[in-house]
Amino acid sequence: MATTQNPILANIERFFNTLDHKIEKPVRSHLKNVYGALAMCLLAAAGGAYIHVATDLLRGNFLCSLGSLGLMLLLYSTPDTGANRNLRLGYFLGFGALTGLGTGPLLDYAIFVNPGIIVTAFLGTCILFGCFTLAALYAPDRKFLYLGGILMRALSTLVWLSLATLFWLSLANLFFQVSSMFTFQLWAGLAVMSAFVLYDTQLIIEKRRQGDTDYVWHAVDLFVDFMDIFRRLLIILSQKEQNKKRRD
Repeated sequence: MATTQNPILANIERFFNTLDHKIEKPVRSHLKNVYGALAMCLLAAAGGAYIHVATDLLRGNFLCSLGSLGLMLLLYSTPDTGANRNLRLGYFLGFGALTGLGTGPLLDYAIFVNPGIIVTAFLGTCILFGCFTLAALYAPDRKFLYLGGILMRALSTLVWLSLATLFWLSLANLFFQVSSMFTFQLWAGLAVMSAFVLYDTQLIIEKRRQGDTDYVWHAVDLFVDFMDIFRRLLIILSQKEQNKKRRD
């Protein structure tokens, strides 16, 4: 007697079959390496964050930011030769660990407000990142590559808005105006970084098709997107929780 396949499982199988036909085998293999390196770096970042929050060994500070920047420059200045990929992967993991360590003060703030915010922000980041990644993989080739110029201009605008916010804050204590502008920047930045996941994913695919096999550097782009989304969600949720406590 024939069994009827679960519709949800059938749709998932159809989805992955579509990807198998849409994306060539070398590109699929490259993406596996990219997401494998990304997962390792996220674990390194989690380890760095844990060291800050749960131990007295190291504390996240400005030096961590300088260290992560230094490792990023080392990675960028070390061309991929194939034989040095373990070295470059080590730079990448070190960059991830210091980035996680540098996120420690923000985690301290979230723990002070409500420790559950960290789990919610992480799950929200995973959902956003996963949905936009799947959208980029499933969409027609090169569909989102046009976003590059738009996103860079949007990012530049957000930087200028941040500088303007600091300027007004230094002139006067305009709390409401500054707070509103800061909230706008958080939400706008969240939208921009989510769109960067679309753009960077399709850009990685296109670069691989053109012969670029540097999966470590490709994973850097996605890691930066993931961490930026996580930080913004963490701040947004912390602000909402604090506002709720004030009303109560």
